Amino acid sequence: MELTDEERALLKGEKGQALRKAMESVVVYGEAFGAKRLLPVNGPVHVVTSFGIPILEPVFDMMDELIAEGLAAKQPFTVNPRPIDYANVRCGILQKLAFKVMYGRQKEYEKQLERVGLKSNKSFTCTCYLPEVGNTPQKGDVLAWAESSAVVYANSVIGARTNRNSGVIELLSGIIGRTPEFGLLTDEGRRAKWLIEVKTQSLPNPQVLGGAIGMAVMEDVPYITGLDSFLGEGMNEDTQGYLKDMGAASASNGAVGLYHVDKITPEAAEQGRSLLAEGYKTYVVDDSALERVLNSYPVMWKNENARPKLCFIGCPHLSLSQIYGWTDKLCRCVEGKGKRKLSVRTVLSAAPEVIEKFKGDGPYYKRLASTGASLTSICPLMYMNNPLCSKQAVITNSNKLRTYTTARFFTDEKILQIITA
Repeated sequence: MELTDEERALLKGEKGQALRKAMESVVVYGEAFGAKRLLPVNGPVHVVTSFGIPILEPVFDMMDELIAEGLAAKQPFTVNPRPIDYANVRCGILQKLAFKVMYGRQKEYEKQLERVGLKSNKSFTCTCYLPEVGNTPQKGDVLAWAESSAVVYANSVIGARTNRNSGVIELLSGIIGRTPEFGLLTDEGRRAKWLIEVKTQSLPNPQVLGGAIGMAVMEDVPYITGLDSFLGEGMNEDTQGYLKDMGAASASNGAVGLYHVDKITPEAAEQGRSLLAEGYKTYVVDDSALERVLNSYPVMWKNENARPKLCFIGCPHLSLSQIYGWTDKLCRCVEGKGKRKLSVRTVLSAAPEVIEKFKGDGPYYKRLASTGASLTSICPLMYMNNPLCSKQAVITNSNKLRTYTTARFFTDEKILQIITA
């Protein structure tokens, strides 16, 4: 790898052993992917590892080394959601005991994060790019993120550039201010190998569409046509929310780190079909294809006919407009069925700053609370990793949560029927 004089000095340990180790880790990582050089990280830093699992001993030791030498990321960073919130996501005694074992070093780890540059005590979310959180990259920024749903959003919706890196690599890249140039950081790596033609009668469910695309293209870049007939051209708040959820599903059901949407996403709006690589493949998504994908999802419950005990909405975290939208839908359904409360305990997940802003709208917050639903900023996936929690009959509208846990997926419409039944 070609290194600058400054980078070689870091690699030789001239600025300390912790920086040498950080530099060496990033260089070896880049060489594994054929990177010829390092690029300056000029966008915000986001860290995926947010949980204090005791078996991550090497991570805690690494953090202590960085702290001992007074090192921190070159700019304050955000981190993925916390795993626990007993106040808003109720747990039984045995479940709490399991969490205590699973995330026994959470407080200690959060103190380490603070020492190496955590933005604030509220900076725990997988949607760091939302305006309320304030860790939003700009078009063309070079990043080194690892959180899959944030990677695909930054690349696709914003037009920043980041690979889907390994956890901890993004923190080390943020500390040395460099990331290896390969893959989605290159013009060639951002060209689409698939043309996805959406030919449905109405706007597809973003979670199911994203799942279908992810399973078809895996880690390749897709160029998607047909969505502009439903979403319109260009970007707005509703389109951003739709693409956020579609991208997260494509990243979890496959390994998509970037997609282009014809006439909508920045690079597609500018370059159009010239983004298609030579010899690209074509995949047509129609209503029957989406139905097949939806029906293929396995039911991981011990009793397929069990009554749902919990519903999670918001994985990745909801935007502010999505919380307002769900509040309206929940209230309409509860009132329409003449009920006082939802029939299933329902939890909406969002970034702490987003929840704070929503709660500032007293009347709307009271409307949501009146349905019995609650707001939390935890990661539903981390909650479901508790083996005692995963045994529950949990439903969700998140294809990502369905993919990684025993939660059962339903469309928004079906979710509303179930939780008000």
